[in-house]
Amino acid sequence: MNAAASIDDVLAGLNPQQRQAATFGNEPLLIVAGAGTGKTATLVHRVAWLIAQGIEPGRILLLTFTRRAAAEMLHRADGLLRQLRHPGTTRVWGGTYHAIATRLLRRYGKAIGLPPEFTVHDRADSEDLLNVVRTELNLAKTDKRFPKKGTCMSIYSRCVNARQKLEQVLADSYPWCNGWKEELGRLFDAYVDRKEAASVLDYDDLLLYWDALLADSQAGQTVCKLFDCVLVDEYQDTNALQADILYKLCPEGKGLTVVGDDAQSIYAFRAATVRNILDFPKYYPNASLVALEQNYRSTQPILQAANQVIAQAKERFTKNLWSQRAEGERPLLVHCEDDADQAEFIIHRILEHRETGVELRRQAVLFRASHHSILLEAELARASIPFHKFGGLKFVETAHVKDLLAFLRLAENPRDVVAGMRLLPLLPGIGPGKSQQLMLMLQQAGGDFSTWSAWKPPAGAATVWPKFVGLLQGLVRTPDDLPAQVNRVRKFYGPLMETKYDRIEPRLRDLEQIELIASRYPGRRQMLLELTLDPPSSTQDLAGPPLLDDDYLVLSTIHSAKGLEWDVVYVIHAADGNIPSDMATRNPLEIEEELRLFYVALTRAKNHLYVCYPLRYYHSRYGDQHSYAQLTRFLPNHVLTCFAQRVTGPDGEEAEGDDSDSASIDAHTTSRAVRRQTKDLWD
Repeated sequence: MNAAASIDDVLAGLNPQQRQAATFGNEPLLIVAGAGTGKTATLVHRVAWLIAQGIEPGRILLLTFTRRAAAEMLHRADGLLRQLRHPGTTRVWGGTYHAIATRLLRRYGKAIGLPPEFTVHDRADSEDLLNVVRTELNLAKTDKRFPKKGTCMSIYSRCVNARQKLEQVLADSYPWCNGWKEELGRLFDAYVDRKEAASVLDYDDLLLYWDALLADSQAGQTVCKLFDCVLVDEYQDTNALQADILYKLCPEGKGLTVVGDDAQSIYAFRAATVRNILDFPKYYPNASLVALEQNYRSTQPILQAANQVIAQAKERFTKNLWSQRAEGERPLLVHCEDDADQAEFIIHRILEHRETGVELRRQAVLFRASHHSILLEAELARASIPFHKFGGLKFVETAHVKDLLAFLRLAENPRDVVAGMRLLPLLPGIGPGKSQQLMLMLQQAGGDFSTWSAWKPPAGAATVWPKFVGLLQGLVRTPDDLPAQVNRVRKFYGPLMETKYDRIEPRLRDLEQIELIASRYPGRRQMLLELTLDPPSSTQDLAGPPLLDDDYLVLSTIHSAKGLEWDVVYVIHAADGNIPSDMATRNPLEIEEELRLFYVALTRAKNHLYVCYPLRYYHSRYGDQHSYAQLTRFLPNHVLTCFAQRVTGPDGEEAEGDDSDSASIDAHTTSRAVRRQTKDLWD
């Protein structure tokens, strides 16, 4: 039988900074772990080291953001302890904030008046209950459109987790709901009362009641005494309420370790705040900081570019990532003619890398917003490149896009009852009953929309009904002029959409993208066959059979890509207004988070990094109206020295040129823009 390993043997695989963090003493510790620096390995070794030093496993609390992360860490720590012939980690309190809260409240909740038999609602259940209360208060029957249940739930949740007043939340995050402050207050009051009467907690309540438990003089001391060591993963992603819980749980910081990276704090839309990690030394003045800087993922040229980007942050913990992989290509900044040119370039490079042995699944295209990939998705489908998309709803699955496609479906097949029953209730005063009658009338007339012209609509639809019938008749007459059809539908449907959905601007942009995609198809029937008649469960279904068994390209929003890595990464639409998003530049704090988001995108790449910047954006494929873009503000001249640069040709191919001469590249781009502007005078 092999002899037991020593603790030095177990720690031998760590670098000096990782080992310092893993074997730190009992004072509060902040581990600033840069991207790809072995954060998980460090935390796992710290758990194992604490147990090896005599800390009882049952007196260790490990807080993570997913159950799987906690289970994986404890499994790996178990493996290390087996090498030491030491009892395992089975009694460690490991899990998410909400899971640990539930466990503690079941045991100690009576102390603050919470019955132990309480039930927990998930997000969907909570929205449904909130909607019941909303209906009982007659808030849906007002002169103006009251926010839907999902929006109401998001506002409520942000108030709780960010510890902000309703007025501030509305002003900062939901300005379009500002006029409903009083009604929302009544709704939330009634919702809280309803939960209490039914002994129901939602996810937010779990944290609220855990915080209240810790604030109780007796119960709080009992809970605090349960743990000798508390370890928190991804601390940069915590919200204000979670930080308050931690401060109460470890008031002096004894045995407290938090791990995170301020440079990767990108979830403010979930009420997370970078202030928690930045202010940790203020709450615990005796805290020590260990920075993990050796990167095990990327080449040094990629890290050099990422370091220069994040160095622009106004407030941060200083660290410079480095790698022993000193060789490698510089990241490539690609100046594209437009987004179609960008798609051509990316497809060309994807296939080129695949031919050199880089499987599709080891390549990823990253973007700021889900709709940024729509044109690329269509081109990938045409090139038979399979892909999976992560982050946000796929455009063909969103309700407003389904509405738009339903116009085309009904024009193509007037017997399509599903399409008709989706469209007709969009019109004021027409409900399901009248919709059924109208569809029966249309079928009896053999699909001739003129039969609807003689129907007398209700007063609310008197103006819009003739336009609706005329639109459908026009679509029937022009089955092959697809971009023009989508343009007409978009202009008719836009005002109706504003009465049905929240957050109109992103939805309008989605519809503009559908118009762009329409130009890639020869006619309406072909597009509907691919997108509508056989609705895809996800966008990879659009791309046909895979080239290799189970091989596919990854498309992902940057938010969904955090924590992942690929051999080849393409960051698209690196133009101001997209990166940073023009919807997230209202104040310096939002711009700082957009900078961190761009940094996260760059640090996903292991070997090859491409940043693509389209020069022109078309407003519509129906005509030549377009605007010129500016390169993202996050790549100023001093940062551009870390990039090689290329200008793509007319087919997505790279133009000849000296990539070391940034000035010549800029001149080339400007020259092309001047020539194009001149041609636009008569094109």
